[in-house]
Amino acid sequence: MSALSLAWQAIVAHPLFWIGVTLAAYQLGVALYEKTRLALFHPVMISIVIMITVLLLIGVDFPTYREAVAPLLVLLGPATVALAVPLYVNLRKIRDFFWPVMLTLLLGGLFATISTLLIGWALQVDHMLLMTMAPKSVTSPIAMLVAEQIGGVAALAAVFVMITAIIGALFGPWLLKISGIRSQAAWGLAMGICAHAVGTARALEESEEAGAFAALGMSLMGIATAILLPLGMTLWWLWLG
Repeated sequence: MSALSLAWQAIVAHPLFWIGVTLAAYQLGVALYEKTRLALFHPVMISIVIMITVLLLIGVDFPTYREAVAPLLVLLGPATVALAVPLYVNLRKIRDFFWPVMLTLLLGGLFATISTLLIGWALQVDHMLLMTMAPKSVTSPIAMLVAEQIGGVAALAAVFVMITAIIGALFGPWLLKISGIRSQAAWGLAMGICAHAVGTARALEESEEAGAFAALGMSLMGIATAILLPLGMTLWWLWLG
């Protein structure tokens, strides 16, 4: 094996290599999105495509990549907690819309979860896969835990969460526009409930108020799903006998 090949393998095996490639891919997505302002070029989508391509070309499997970028995964928690800042800034407005927020969460959350189960059941989707898809409308850490509790696959749940987020970021603003939604609070709440973290990031681009309500919707949806979905599935199985 040549010295060049050995040097390349040493570079690829270094954890900082994959962290750097991941950050570079996302930054490229940000630059492309800022230049075009097209939802199709959302940084998350672009970075996913780039990273899949790079991993396939180099021949690195996903578990190896995931282990290398573990420090970035650790930062997901603080990044989510940081969304409390726009919540605090807009606390008075959130208090004024308390009951509309609760009603929207109840109806929107139930529809997002029950429609998934009904469509999957109608298409005769495997039980394990159905339980994996059920918590698709909450952020990845919660979805993975809930999926395991109700009989799904945690890793696959994260994939469905990301697909849901990207679809929400792509089509959510367009659907809200043609529906005549002008309220920043309603705009943000819808994006947060349906497209969680990515939807919240998109809402923050719209306005600080929209971002605050998106963060609120994402948080409440996560809490409600973590508590009610496992409870609901347990009661359902007991009823079936």
